[in-house]
Amino acid sequence: MLNTRSQIHLGASMYVPATQPRSALVAIGNGEKYDFLRSVIFCLEDAVRIDQLESAINNLRKALPFMETNRGPMRFIRVRNPDILGKCLRMKGIQNIDGFVLPKITADNLQYYLAHLTEQDSFKLMPTLETKEVFNSKEMGKLRDLLLKDERARDRILCLRIGGNDLLHCLKVRRNPKRTIYDTPVGEVIKRLAGEFIPFGFGLSAPVCECTDNPEVLTEEVELDLMQGLFGKTAIHPTQIQLIENGFRVDPRDLEEARKIILPGAPAVFKMNGRMCEPTTHTRWAVDIITRADIYGQRS
Repeated sequence: MLNTRSQIHLGASMYVPATQPRSALVAIGNGEKYDFLRSVIFCLEDAVRIDQLESAINNLRKALPFMETNRGPMRFIRVRNPDILGKCLRMKGIQNIDGFVLPKITADNLQYYLAHLTEQDSFKLMPTLETKEVFNSKEMGKLRDLLLKDERARDRILCLRIGGNDLLHCLKVRRNPKRTIYDTPVGEVIKRLAGEFIPFGFGLSAPVCECTDNPEVLTEEVELDLMQGLFGKTAIHPTQIQLIENGFRVDPRDLEEARKIILPGAPAVFKMNGRMCEPTTHTRWAVDIITRADIYGQRS
C-alpha cells in the first residue's frame, strides 16, 4: 500500500475507465504506461455505461492481483455505489489499492459506504461533493460534522473532491470551453466550500477541466484553484498532467520567504520581496510552499 502519502502527493489524478482491458489497467497501475502519473483513479461510475458495468468490474478484478505494491502511482477506485464498494473490497488483490473515491456523497448516504469498511483495513477515502446538496450550506455543515465525528471516516479522508461537471449539471449549465470553472456559478460554490471544509482539516481537490484543446484555460484555472486553497486536480487526458503539475511549481521568491518564515529565530514581522511576512499567520502557507517545492520543483 502507498497510502502513507498525503493529498499534496496526488498531483493531477487521471481518471481511467475500468472498461479498458486488464493489460492496460495493469500497465497504468504499475507505472509502465504514463510513468509520470502520481495518482490514478480507476472509474466504475460516470465513465462507465450501466450496460458495461459488469465487464468493467471483471476487468478490474482480473487486473488487481497484478498491480505491484510500492510501484507506480497512488491507485484509487471510483466506485458507483455502496454495493460496488463491497464487491471491490472482496476482490483478490484489493490490498494493492490505496483507497476509494466515493461519488455523490451526502450526509444521508455516507453511512452506507462506511458500513463496508472495518478497522482491519487502511484504505483512504476521497468523498466527492457533486450533488444538489452542495448548494446548501446547512447540508454541507451536516456532512462535515459527520466526517469529523465518525471514526470510520475521520482518519481515512485524504481529501474531498469537487465534481464540477455534476454541479453544473444540477444547474443545467455547461461551461464555455474558453472560460474557467470560476466564470460559472460553480466558482462561487467552490469558494464557499473552501471556507466550510479547509479550516476544519479537510483538503479540497479541484474539479476537472474538460477543455482539452485550450491549455491556456487549464493553466489559468490551476492558478485560481490554488488561490482558493485547493490542491490536486482531476485530469481526463494524459496531456493535461504536465500542464496541471507545472502550475504546482512554486515561485522562487515564495520559497525564499517560506524558508525564512519557518526559521526558529524568525522575527515576528519582517518585510521581504515587497510584502509583509508574519510567521504567526503565514507558517501553514510556508510549510505547504516548501513541500510543494520538494515535490514539484520551482518555476523558472
